[in-house]
Amino acid sequence: MNDPEIRARLYPLLRGGVHIDELPTGSTRADVVHITEYFMHGYEVKGDGDTLQRVENQLRCYAEVYDFVTFVVTEKHLAKLLPRLPAWVGVLVAAADGPTLRCHRPAGYNATVQRAPLAGLLWVEEIKQFLLARGLAGASTLRQREVAQYLRTAHTVPLSALAQYVRERLMARLPERLLLREARHAERARLASLRQRRQARRG
Repeated sequence: MNDPEIRARLYPLLRGGVHIDELPTGSTRADVVHITEYFMHGYEVKGDGDTLQRVENQLRCYAEVYDFVTFVVTEKHLAKLLPRLPAWVGVLVAAADGPTLRCHRPAGYNATVQRAPLAGLLWVEEIKQFLLARGLAGASTLRQREVAQYLRTAHTVPLSALAQYVRERLMARLPERLLLREARHAERARLASLRQRRQARRG
């Protein structure tokens, strides 16, 4: 099974809120992120043609920001993947002979979310606005690395408040993401059509 086939089985399970594909997360991208008013759940999809080479880095990045993390894999990967995942990471299995995903184990709550990586899901100007609203004078002049350093060291910013703000901003941004995606698809279709016409003229 490939990535699109697995995602098609995953999407119907994501009830409430929104889901975002390919969300930049640290030094990687989360395949699918389910965002509701109350939590963010990151999903990593591993189809038959994928490898497990990046699992450690992906898990590290996801563990810093998502309340729940689940790997969605084919039977091919299950035995090798399980020893590499902590017990709180969920596992769903996609089998070619079944129309739905099988739950090997549900995701548990992740207690390792950190403020600075979580804020990194947003644009730095959005985080500055959050800090200004909480009374941090001079937040608008901070550079990106200074914002991250402040969030790592300050204890005046509750993780729960920051997480709620991040969820709200990402959910509000979804319509813009969809419009940009449609524009990219339209541009790719236009370029493909141009290439076909050029090839036809040469032929």
